[in-house]
Amino acid sequence: MRLMRIGEPGHERPVLVCPEGRHHDLSGITDDIDGAFLAALADNPRLVPAEPVLPEIDITGLRIGAPVARPSALLCIGQNYAAHAAESGAEPPEQPILFYKSPNTVVGPYDDVLIPRGSKKTDWEVELAVVIGRRASYLDSPADAAAHIAGYAVSNDVSERAFQLEESGGQWSKGKSCATFNPLGPVLVTADEVGDPQDLRLRSYVNGEPRQDSGTADMIFSVAHLVHHLSQYLVLEPGDVINTGTPQGVALSGRFPYLGPGDVMEVEISGLGRQRSVCRPA
Repeated sequence: MRLMRIGEPGHERPVLVCPEGRHHDLSGITDDIDGAFLAALADNPRLVPAEPVLPEIDITGLRIGAPVARPSALLCIGQNYAAHAAESGAEPPEQPILFYKSPNTVVGPYDDVLIPRGSKKTDWEVELAVVIGRRASYLDSPADAAAHIAGYAVSNDVSERAFQLEESGGQWSKGKSCATFNPLGPVLVTADEVGDPQDLRLRSYVNGEPRQDSGTADMIFSVAHLVHHLSQYLVLEPGDVINTGTPQGVALSGRFPYLGPGDVMEVEISGLGRQRSVCRPA
């Protein structure tokens, strides 16, 4: 199942995307694609009826929002690819590095990204986003993680490296929580359709030039490991989003220039879609 949210910010409506490219209104089933809906869907996979029963809609010209309404938590894993840790000047971590982004950083997959005032080191990061569908606390093992995952989406963990590393005071949040710093979507693909989350290709481009090209098989800590691990320290709620880390090929490596106004970021993950964000001055 592929789910979208269509409409202007704060007024999105839920949509079911069909394999043939048709779109069906889910407003008769739920007001939004949020934690309550995802929890209900986890308990009743037949909650969404077959598409011919739902009214078809034309989304031509309409804004595509993030596929999940504002999450209560946006959790992020740092340096989860060995090559990215190396280009950041760090050894691969022995356990997952957790940091938070403000949930209000989440925007649609084609919305503008605002370069913060005073920024000189705004960076891109294509990531696999895991969306929680069932409350997870103290899971017994990584094997239990799958039952708590609603689905997956493309995420861009935009970062301001000077704010993150030079002006941070020891934490990363200043460089991670600037407005518009987490384009998400275009779709939420349910876990049953994605299959193995450790067999997905991630790529990013800036102004049409390749930057990142890797696969989730290269993660240090798998999706199942991360969900289990996080559940030992905090409670994952339906609708929460986990950014699982980015591979090598970011500007922090020194191999590419940082972003500026007018630059175009594109990020994609196989089977989950592609984003396109234009950078504008805040």
